[in-house]
Parts: sequence; C-alpha cells; structure tokens
Amino acid sequence: MRQSTIAVILGGGQGTRLFPLTKMRSKPAVPIAGKYRLVDIPISNCLNSGIRRIYVLTQFNSASLNRHIKNTYNFDVFSSGFVDILAAEQTPKSKNWYQGTADAVRQSIHHMANKDHKHIAILSGDQLYQMDYRKMVAKHEENDADLTIATIPVVAEDATGFGIMKTSDGGEIESFVEKPDKEELEKWQSEMPDKFQEQGRHYLASMGIYIFKKGILSELLDKYEDSTDFGKEIIPKAIETDYKVQSYEYDGYWTDIGTVKSFFKANIALTDDLPKFNLYDNEDFIYTRARLLPASKLSGTTFDHSLLAEGCLIEASRIERSVIGIRSRIGKGTTIEHSIIMGNDYFRSREQLERSEDDKEPPMAIGERCFISNAIIDKNCKIGNDVRIAGGDHLEDGDYGQYHVVDGIVIVPKRSVIPDGTKI
Repeated sequence: MRQSTIAVILGGGQGTRLFPLTKMRSKPAVPIAGKYRLVDIPISNCLNSGIRRIYVLTQFNSASLNRHIKNTYNFDVFSSGFVDILAAEQTPKSKNWYQGTADAVRQSIHHMANKDHKHIAILSGDQLYQMDYRKMVAKHEENDADLTIATIPVVAEDATGFGIMKTSDGGEIESFVEKPDKEELEKWQSEMPDKFQEQGRHYLASMGIYIFKKGILSELLDKYEDSTDFGKEIIPKAIETDYKVQSYEYDGYWTDIGTVKSFFKANIALTDDLPKFNLYDNEDFIYTRARLLPASKLSGTTFDHSLLAEGCLIEASRIERSVIGIRSRIGKGTTIEHSIIMGNDYFRSREQLERSEDDKEPPMAIGERCFISNAIIDKNCKIGNDVRIAGGDHLEDGDYGQYHVVDGIVIVPKRSVIPDGTKI
C-alpha cells in the first residue's frame, strides 16, 4: 500500500463560499476544532492508511498553508515519505492558473511521473471525515476498476449540491449527474438499505474522493484535454465510454466544509457528548503542528460542552457549546455560547496586556463583560470590553465593515478590532 498509492489533495479555488474566513488564507488552511487546519484531516487519513507520499495542490492565499505544512509534516531521512506543496505555475504546456480540479491535476501530474506507483488517490482539502483508504484501494483492485469513487447516501436537500449517481447491482456506476436540479431529482433515487431509507437518504452522492489507475488518469486527462473538472466533465465522460467506474460505498461520518454554515455546524457538533467525528481515537490520530504550548488556565469559568485548546487564559464567567482555539484570552464576566473563537497566533507580552487610559484600541483578546453568541471570531482579533455580539436569523446577511453576517452567523475577520461597547 505504501508503495502503490500516491495522494493528491486539492486545495480548492478562492473559497468564496467560506469568505471571509478565506480572505487571508486558502480553504485547506482554515482552522478547525480549536487547534487543527482543514488540510490536517486528509493528510492524517493518508498517514493512518499508510500513504506517505502526498502532494497538496494550491493556488490562492497559500502562504499560511505552505508554512503550516513545512512546520508540521517532516519525515525522517530513512523514509521516502513527503508532503509537498505544488502551487500553480506556468509551464511550456500551460500559461494559466488552475481552471478546475482536473486541470490542477493535469498541470501537476508531471511532478509524479518519476514516483513508482499503481494508483493515484485524489482527495479534497475541505472535508471532515475519517476513512481508511486501504479498504477503498483493496476494493478498487478487487474490482479491477479504472476509477473508483467514494460515495455516501444523502437526503434530497443535500443532493442538489453533489454529484449524484446510479449503480448496477455489482456497484459499477452506470450514470452520473453533477449537482442536479430539484425538478429532476426523483429519477436519480437509488435503492438503499432500510436504515438509509428511514433517514430519507435516497441518493448516492460522490464524496469527491477518487482512486485512479496510474495510466488511466493520464489517459483521461490527455483524451479530454479541454475538460477542467472531474465532477462535471471527466467522470461523466469516463462512465459514458469504455472505462470501468466503480462505487465504493461509505457509511461513516462525512461532511463537506464548503460553506460558512457547514463549517460552523461541523465545529459545534464536536462539542456533543459523543461526536460523530472522533478526535479521541487511540489509533486514527489527527496530526497537526506541535506548538509546545503551555496548558490552558481557567479561573472562575463555568465550562459546558465546549472544546478548549492549549495555551489559553480564560477568566470568562460562562462558556457553552463553543470551540476555543489556541492562545485565546477571554476576560472576566464574559459569556460565550454557540460560537467559535479561533484564538491567536502568538502571545502578547505582559506590558502589552496592561492597558492604560489613553489606549486607542483593546489588546489582542476578548475583553471583560462581553456577550458572544452564534459567532465566529477569527484569529488575532481585538474585542473590547462590554461588547455584545448576538448572531441569529434576525440579522441580514452582508458585509458591515468590522464584521460580516453569513446565514445569521456573525463573523469577525482575522485581525479585526471591535471597540468597547459595540453591539451587533
């Protein structure tokens, strides 16, 4: 397995649906679960599956992602493993940036030509799930498939956002449509086991996880040289022709972090008593940068169903159903509920934290006597004292300068300053 498969993680485009979280970073670099970044999820799945040769394709705002990968994934000199960044570049064959998922792989595949492998796994950089790719590769080889697509049953509400397919009794994909309209959904229903039918999950959706035979991937990319996207073009064309395209049905937890709403829900779900995404597995670790931070300190805080990362100094009165990121500092009398506090990239010195009366802006922290609900506070923000942020459906979506509202969630972008007494 270690020698047979190379993984390619797609960094995605501009990430407009995750804006403003992607204002200063690429999608895979967006923090999640207090201490990780989205890219840590597929990389960890690879490492736990014995895949040690990993490429990450990036294009937009990739500096922080490059830094994170460089500081995190270093293999010893006796290993052939690596996690390499492949940024969009001009070549004799192409002067353009990546035009889509397939085009990104097409422009980068020459970097993999000298690596001995049988299969290439194409993975997304913005999903939350735990999968043993060894099982998928074994099924791919057992079926002698040219292409295997990981699939999952979904409800009608979600089906319009994914590639939907129908399969034969043997699991071979016979037809495929990318993001079907609501009007045509009914004809794309599939026969499902009873447990999925009871949940209303009648549609078989692509998870955006593909395993190609080495030669087949190159052949498809060359044969359909004007096709730029796997879901919209390459996969339907492969199914329509003589290629054997197989479904690998997965029934574990999986969610696409494509929007602010899905990102918010996925983070808050981690505060459940038994979250579906298991951060506490003894074998399937989630790897990230080892920051060597001190333990967090809480003083007089009621802390309920929340995650607390390392290096935090918390004096809040109550924190409930929230994710508190690394190096967070939260003042006395503050209440935080149903929110994501991403924390800070560095500690402030004692002198910087001692505000004098003539300070024009608060320190890098959340101040005293604040109330924050249904919000995302990005990294390195300065939130003053007596600030009230109450997100919800009553707020109209938009860009309000100091903050944004998306699906009723208030987002304070990275490095923003919210003055004392502000009410949102």
